[in-house]
Amino acid sequence: MSDPSRDIRIGDTERQQALQVLGEHMSAGRIDVEEYGERSAKITTAKTRGEVMALFHDLPDPRPQFVAPVPMFNEPAKAPARRWEGALVPLVGIATVILFFAVVKNPLIFLLVPAVAILWGTWNGRRR
Repeated sequence: MSDPSRDIRIGDTERQQALQVLGEHMSAGRIDVEEYGERSAKITTAKTRGEVMALFHDLPDPRPQFVAPVPMFNEPAKAPARRWEGALVPLVGIATVILFFAVVKNPLIFLLVPAVAILWGTWNGRRR
């Protein structure tokens, strides 16, 4: 499996750094002037990190260093889970049945269940 960061595009700063590192290798005698010219031409036209790193595959350190990719969008912060929130609407349903048989005797009281569910959903939606 290939490294996904190899497909990230580079800019002029990264190309300049790669040329500087390549110059160090030429100064150390690892590559000659002709090979330096070939590789530097490829560096100046490289578009991705992988294209630059391929030019250093047979050379020891130093190698060009790239900063870690920054995500474009931050992940939204998740609200802490509260276990009792999932039980609120069923509890209202049970309380409604008890109220119907014990006190009210009006079937309209069962409208409390969807009303609480809708209000709870809207309140939770605004809070997040």
